[in-house]
Amino acid sequence: MTPAAPLVVGVPTEIKPDEGRVAITPDGVRELHGHGVHVLVQAGAGDGASIPDAEYVAVGAEIVADAAEVWERAGLVCKVKEPRESELGYLRADLVLFTYLHLAAYPGVADALLAAGTTGIAYETVQTDDGALPLLAPMSEVAGRMSVQVGAHFLERHNGGRGVLLGGAPGVRPASVVVLGAGNVGWNAAWMAAGLEAEVDLLDRNIDRLRYVDQIQMGRVTTLASNRGQVERVVTQADLVIGAVLVAGGRAPVVVDEDLVRAMKPGAVIVDIAIDQGGCVATSHETSHRDPVFEKHGVIHYAVGNMPGAVPHTSTYALTNVTLPYLAELAAHGVRSAVERDPALALGVNTVGGHVVNEPVAQALGRPHEPLLPLLGAR
Repeated sequence: MTPAAPLVVGVPTEIKPDEGRVAITPDGVRELHGHGVHVLVQAGAGDGASIPDAEYVAVGAEIVADAAEVWERAGLVCKVKEPRESELGYLRADLVLFTYLHLAAYPGVADALLAAGTTGIAYETVQTDDGALPLLAPMSEVAGRMSVQVGAHFLERHNGGRGVLLGGAPGVRPASVVVLGAGNVGWNAAWMAAGLEAEVDLLDRNIDRLRYVDQIQMGRVTTLASNRGQVERVVTQADLVIGAVLVAGGRAPVVVDEDLVRAMKPGAVIVDIAIDQGGCVATSHETSHRDPVFEKHGVIHYAVGNMPGAVPHTSTYALTNVTLPYLAELAAHGVRSAVERDPALALGVNTVGGHVVNEPVAQALGRPHEPLLPLLGAR
């Protein structure tokens, strides 16, 4: 079989509100050039992450004036967030889109990808044999760590909260922090909250995961097996609840229903990090960095769908560290060869030629699931 010609990689400016990340760093461009891949970067794409155009030019990127040209000339568009409505018209059958898609939460994006026949590869469903999600992990770590500082901020009285300091004070009980889910998000949230000397309960259904956390934290975090009764007991007593529940590719399960929100302390805070997969709190709806919170039943809800976008310099470098090896394989060898080499990347493919090829995503969308390789052809 003749090797596939390298795909031109296009990196447009992110247009989701308050999203400053960019899909590649200058070091990433340099690495792709080493694989014979030409990279187009939209002018100003790195400004939000404090990466000027000149740094991209210095390593061989071509700066392109507008998004339309990036999308038109590129065979592989690499982004950070799902395409917005104004970008959906750029989708086409011979295009590969590599980004966070979260199709379970954004079915309209799924419809557009399927209608256009675009090959959509989602960072969040690339999954290794041990169940790890390597392209989700760094942003999960950032979001988990941010959730505690965000929660502490909105617990302040002038921001609508109960007026509670996470670490308390000598002679005063610290705040009660409940973290639902002990994956990368939850573990990082619990670690940060414990570091600020809050009382932390970390809940998960996976006892082995709780055992791992318990061995590291050595009593600084209380690990609890998650079930309905346990969730009800700890959430009603919490000052800050952090929702960190994830089902790879699927919609997040609702673990805090509306009645339980009603039973929470007035002025308590919920940070629903799972909102980009639909949310794990019944009363949540997606918010933005400019308007991050709302009040429901006396409880402050924070549900920003792109939390790491608030720290775009850190997040851009953390993201490129993990996406670059996969991006280089896709661009240099084509989708079919890349996924045949790497089963983890094969699980990242969500849509091909108008079909859904990731089973959990298909279930979440209520669409039939089709096998991947027969649909790829020579892509």
